Amino acid sequence: MPAPRKYPDELRERAVREVRSTGRPVAHVARDLGIHKEALRSWVRQAEADDGEHDDRLTTAERDKLKELRRENAELRRANEILKAVSVFFAQEIDRPRTRSSR
Repeated sequence: MPAPRKYPDELRERAVREVRSTGRPVAHVARDLGIHKEALRSWVRQAEADDGEHDDRLTTAERDKLKELRRENAELRRANEILKAVSVFFAQEIDRPRTRSSR
């Protein structure tokens, strides 16, 4: 479960919009809105990546997909480990000599 967000989405959107539309420095907008300047700088860079202005950063959709694929990969690895353990168990059962019980 992800950690709760410190700033509401509306504040994030408003701050990013203000930086991008007015051209004011990130530090000034952050100070005016009571936001840490590095948090706002990160939001602005992410918004620019989402709009295709930067190729050096994943878009939000790409980040979400990557997170989903990592989760799926971890699940498949766990399933493979279980299957390996089961196959070892059954291989040992097949190799074990059978004894007949007397009646």
